Amino acid sequence: MHFIARYVICFTIFFSCNFAYSQKSSISCPLAPKTAAIDGGTISYLEGGKGEPILLLHGLFAQKEQWMEVGCALAIEGFDVIIPDLPGYGASSGYAISTYALESQVKILHHFMKQISSRNFHIAGSSMGGAIAVLFTDEFPNEIKSLAFIGAPMGIIGWSPQVRYAIFDGVNPFIPINKEQFDLEMSLLFLKPPIIDEAVKLKLIKEYVLNNRHYQQTWDIVNFYGTSLDRLPAQSVRTIIFWGEHDGIFNISGIEPLKKYFPNSKAYKFSNAAHLLMLEQPNKVVDIYSNFLKY
Repeated sequence: MHFIARYVICFTIFFSCNFAYSQKSSISCPLAPKTAAIDGGTISYLEGGKGEPILLLHGLFAQKEQWMEVGCALAIEGFDVIIPDLPGYGASSGYAISTYALESQVKILHHFMKQISSRNFHIAGSSMGGAIAVLFTDEFPNEIKSLAFIGAPMGIIGWSPQVRYAIFDGVNPFIPINKEQFDLEMSLLFLKPPIIDEAVKLKLIKEYVLNNRHYQQTWDIVNFYGTSLDRLPAQSVRTIIFWGEHDGIFNISGIEPLKKYFPNSKAYKFSNAAHLLMLEQPNKVVDIYSNFLKY
């Protein structure tokens, strides 16, 4: 099962971006699509650039293309950028439902990185990807050069009041089954939701409905983690934190416990942004993150 709906959403949002970096530079994006056979399945990923490796991890029901603008810019600036579809997501295929457990994601990603890169690397994640990055860093600390949260990570603070209220009303905003629920999801993810053609929107909703059980199974597995990551020991890894002040998934108040959990960290609050910072403010993400990586 691939998350086709999110794949389409990503391209709709991606092509609505300003693409400031690609417009400013005459250099074409170095990222190229590749595949790797890992643990009985196939990982689809983008890779490009030269220099220190960076592993970028997407969130729940998302896919690698959300990182395109940020990934292209980082590759141009002198890093070997690696962006996988997590096992079972996007174009990655051949993985069982048990793979959605975050520990399983870490195990497969570890085998993946060992196969395609022999060097230690920087790791960055968005939302659920941030939680996986934490677990990876805790499990394999000697392989991680730095950790970055590009947007609020799952597992440090509970779901926002908006998400909880919706669920209490019988609506899972991550699995919308009508236009109103779809619009709610977009309003939680973005401060200014992108304009999506009605025909595309209806196609996405239809896919959610047809594959509702699979989406719900995945949600149930991931939702077990709640705020469980805050029970891990404090991490000494060099860390940078980005959090949108208007995040409708995880409230900005979560930034303080996250800073305590990573004492060797620097945090940035992004005004006029919500949850998907790599799509909402890619220029700012690249400017701050690339400077962090270089010094």
